[in-house]
Amino acid sequence: MIANRGMRHIALHVADVARAADFYCRVFGMRIVWQPDPNSAYLSSGCDNLALHRGPAGDRAAQSLDHLGFIVPTIAEVEAGYRWALENQLEIARPIRHHRDGAVSFYLRDPDGNVVQVLYEPLTSGIELRGASR
Repeated sequence: MIANRGMRHIALHVADVARAADFYCRVFGMRIVWQPDPNSAYLSSGCDNLALHRGPAGDRAAQSLDHLGFIVPTIAEVEAGYRWALENQLEIARPIRHHRDGAVSFYLRDPDGNVVQVLYEPLTSGIELRGASR
């Protein structure tokens, strides 16, 4: 099992990153914590993390989910989780990577092909919520 602190990260494909970021900031009080380029923005509420990526937003009657994410408490836990995933022959979608904002992550696929990120994120990984697995 990969130790985690819950599913507090989600990433969406959006047609207009600036418009979507404004919506989540204005409507839900999130703030932009990192915007590496006009095609991506990373927002936080303080305990949740939302990534917005320019891409095909799809049919408005359907969701535009890029991936879901499980927050882990430390970089060491990301690294241990990656080793565990390899040892258990899980399908790795993207290998472990250290990001410029201090985050560390890797991506795997669930049995239906959905992409799941295992993520250490500096602002949210330190927050422990009741009921999350360790």
